[in-house]
Amino acid sequence: MALSRSARIAALVTAAASFLTIAASAAPTQGAPGIGDPYFPRLGNGGFDARHYDLDVSYAPDTGRLDGRTTLTARATQTLSSFDLDLQKLEITRVEVDGRRAEFTRDGDEVTVTPRHPLAEGRDFTVSVTYGGVPEPLGGPIVFGSSYGWMKTADGVFVACEPNAASTWFPSSDHPADKATYDIRIKAPRGLTAVSNGRLVSTYDKDDSTHTHWRESRPMASYLATATIGKFDVRTGRTPGGIPVYVAIDPVLKDANSVDVYAVTAAATDYWSQVFGPYPFEETGAIVDDMPQAAFSLEVQSKPAYSAVRSESTIVHELAHQWFGDSVSVAQWKDIWLNEGFATYAQWLWAEHQGTRSAHDSFRAAYDARPADSAFWQIKPADPQRDTMFSSAVYQRGAMTLQALRERIGDPAFFRLLPAWTRLHRYGNADTAGFVRLAERISGRQLDDLFDTWLFTPGKPAL
Repeated sequence: MALSRSARIAALVTAAASFLTIAASAAPTQGAPGIGDPYFPRLGNGGFDARHYDLDVSYAPDTGRLDGRTTLTARATQTLSSFDLDLQKLEITRVEVDGRRAEFTRDGDEVTVTPRHPLAEGRDFTVSVTYGGVPEPLGGPIVFGSSYGWMKTADGVFVACEPNAASTWFPSSDHPADKATYDIRIKAPRGLTAVSNGRLVSTYDKDDSTHTHWRESRPMASYLATATIGKFDVRTGRTPGGIPVYVAIDPVLKDANSVDVYAVTAAATDYWSQVFGPYPFEETGAIVDDMPQAAFSLEVQSKPAYSAVRSESTIVHELAHQWFGDSVSVAQWKDIWLNEGFATYAQWLWAEHQGTRSAHDSFRAAYDARPADSAFWQIKPADPQRDTMFSSAVYQRGAMTLQALRERIGDPAFFRLLPAWTRLHRYGNADTAGFVRLAERISGRQLDDLFDTWLFTPGKPAL
């Protein structure tokens, strides 16, 4: 159909305005291939701010093949001639920017997208990537020597991606400093359950498949996204405090643990809401899958994922991460103690709450268990280095730091500090320096010596 004269004029005016906007800004440049994290220089991407992911994935457990289309809505933070996404190994068949086909190139895990026209600074745009293949989990020393990411199970897949494996299954700006909201649609064989973040929007069967739609309406780091698929017994309800609960347990593990996952999840969610501040998400819960190759559990946002629940203490640890790690996320991975030290300390607080052991006694037990010449004391929790970022010192010495702080400033100030921290950085990012400043402001005390000793100085601190 031919355009009318007025329509042609309007189109020309729009194009001219777009050109003038770009011309008035800085010259178009390529977005950086990384967000600037010293541990993972090529993770995340510069030049744009991720706003929302719409993931549409189809998985065939018998072959292990994943087919997907991801649409990212983002805002340009500079005038972009091109920009990068993180995606590992899966084959890309098509890329579109604002609905128009775009050129792309690949260099390892980096995908460089070149839109037909530069994207002006401050402009919202969409990039859609169609891709497929057999995802491969990552391995190596970082996560306890275990595989992580997209991990095939006997009946589906277990998806737990910290710190750098979200890009094993969808293109993203794969760094916690670039959080976004999510819609996650999963197609799987009929009879399997697909569990993801946030709340369940819909599920229906069509032909031989089950289609499931989940929505996470609160900002989320990419590593916290999941699309775990398998046979699950699902229980839903509400905590005594009224928070919706969704717990999915692999029937193979039904009698494998004495702990009541649903009950502990509900109780701990309510208790942490009193200690740490209001629960930050729409739903709490758990995913318990038969995945012995994964020697860890992960604080998947709204539904921690357990390769097998080992103890009540594991559950309260992962739920504490909903505040420390998920809602308040690290600005850089070197600050990981703000996640793991706090969640470990939560285990000590839970034991204190249950009346089984005081946090002080937990502190002394952890301190006394390691002699001064132990390698444990050589790790600096506030900068542990990439390959040892999940070392026991980050967890245990990080927790010791919090108990040392509590004993220095007293309980009234300490238990004002924790909810103040989660309120100040709710749905955002934070760093160690920010926590030190807030602790000093709330306590009215100078605390550099304490944090320098416990977080930044190798060696066993004197008590």
